[in-house]
Amino acid sequence: MKGILGRKIGMTQVFTESGKLIPVTVVEVEPNVVTQIKTKENDGYEAIQLGFDTKREKLATKASAGHTAKANTTPKRFFREIKGVDINDYTVGQEVKADIFQAGEVVDVTGTSKGKGFQGVIKRHGQSRGPMGHGSQYHRSPGSMGTMRPMRVFKGKNLPGHMGNVTVTIQNLEIVSVDVENNVILVKGNIPGPKKGLVLIKSAVKNPDTVNTTEALVNYVENPVTHEEVASEEPTEEAAVEETSTEENE
Repeated sequence: MKGILGRKIGMTQVFTESGKLIPVTVVEVEPNVVTQIKTKENDGYEAIQLGFDTKREKLATKASAGHTAKANTTPKRFFREIKGVDINDYTVGQEVKADIFQAGEVVDVTGTSKGKGFQGVIKRHGQSRGPMGHGSQYHRSPGSMGTMRPMRVFKGKNLPGHMGNVTVTIQNLEIVSVDVENNVILVKGNIPGPKKGLVLIKSAVKNPDTVNTTEALVNYVENPVTHEEVASEEPTEEAAVEETSTEENE
């Protein structure tokens, strides 16, 4: 098990050399710092604590600043634990970078979903509405509350309420590309949370150590397409006239 904290930047698309389009989510993963290592002797379980997103010392509490000082690093905004790791492979103060993952690796991504506010049962639970006309007087209501006895609403009844803003994990997503130079990981498909939201990328629980074969992506920076190349591919007006005259003669 391994993992890293990052921020969701947004979605875009990339192309493989064979022309296949892949929708991806861009995750910015600045180097994480191991701020604490928990052991069975001291804490009852084994885990590492990662710190992410540096903030000013003025905004940090004394407890938080003292905690990060033990790791010889600056105060961090977010701290998360990752269990199931081999603590012997980590040391306090060690940096965890994007190269911890590789292209084709299957991962689980955890984030906080977008908040939708107070919503009714149709949007929140997908219920159907009643007739909209002919005096039905039942349009978008939650419906019956249940039996008359014992004169209460049972637990689990689908009712209006706050929607979204909960922790969501999407499993078995594939990493398309890892850019160590720019601290960016491209994840295939969408992941939970808004833009600039905190996400946690971990090894897949159901498919650990799974690495799919991937195709090389088109790199427009190293191999830019010039206007001369595009113009040379387009047929000229003289060639178009010659083709038209040839077709008419045939």
